[in-house]
Amino acid sequence: MNGKAYRKQRMPLLFLNFLCTIALGVFLWANGNRLDSIFLVLAIWLLILAAWLWKSYRDRKAVLDDLLRIAEQLDERYLIAEVMDKPQRADDQVYYQILKMAGKSMLEQIGIVRRERIEYKDSIEQWVHEIKTPITAMRLLCENHRSDLTKELLVELEKINRFAEQALYYARSEHTEKDYSVREIRLFDVVHQAIAENKYMLLQNGVNIDLQETDDAVYSDEKWLCFILNQLIANSVKYRTERPVIGFYTVRQGTDIVLCVHDNGIGIEASDLPRIFEKGFTGKNGRSAAQDATGIGLYLCKRLCDKLDIGLCTDSTEHGTTIQLSFHVNDFIHQVQG
Repeated sequence: MNGKAYRKQRMPLLFLNFLCTIALGVFLWANGNRLDSIFLVLAIWLLILAAWLWKSYRDRKAVLDDLLRIAEQLDERYLIAEVMDKPQRADDQVYYQILKMAGKSMLEQIGIVRRERIEYKDSIEQWVHEIKTPITAMRLLCENHRSDLTKELLVELEKINRFAEQALYYARSEHTEKDYSVREIRLFDVVHQAIAENKYMLLQNGVNIDLQETDDAVYSDEKWLCFILNQLIANSVKYRTERPVIGFYTVRQGTDIVLCVHDNGIGIEASDLPRIFEKGFTGKNGRSAAQDATGIGLYLCKRLCDKLDIGLCTDSTEHGTTIQLSFHVNDFIHQVQG
């Protein structure tokens, strides 16, 4: 509590005491009291008043500072009324009851919002699973009746499937731990899977794949990693040049295995690089070269990488972009398995 603000709050009381001291002094003087006696009485009055104000300020400050300390330690500060001591002052008890009512109302609203979010998440997941059935059926029909038209349709079906997956992973991204299946996987097996899932888009756009394949294996979730690679491949195709090439290779950085996804596309503006993982950010290229950019793909990649403890960084020039996925190698696990 600020001392200056406290004094300002007490100004009416100080002014009242000032008027009272003047009235008392005049009264004592009118009744024939000596001036030194009058000054002594007034001095004692003012001394008692100052001592009372000081003690009141210190006690009040201690209570409020303790309350602020408790509030700062709480993650959910609307629960402050549940952990604070019931105040002794009558006016503070009114505020205490108001805080209790506000906290109860907040908990009720949070409960409603959580239930709505769970219902929405469940409906999205159900919709994605249901939409995958007709997507798979249409893909089989197109593959069994090859023509120029069905080739075009297969590319669009890959887009629909990718957007459906994006919606599913966005809905699950808050609680990825419930869908984990971490095991040892060979990185290039996942790379091949991601390429296969986007083969028609890659063929239609004349994208060449440059694989510098190794046998590097890491511990991660194959399904989530494949989704991340799908998003990176889609971005490379979206911002391609006339002769697009996407390369995959691994490097060692200390104890980390780094999977690099490199393309020779138009690159990312240097001013946009710090923000490319922000939700909804499309940047200069997204507004000009790709009108369908949503700013969700890289945001989800970053969010999932954080959940999977995968390092994610980007290096880009006007000659292309390199995305690096860093996997921590746990030597203890390898020693145990060996």
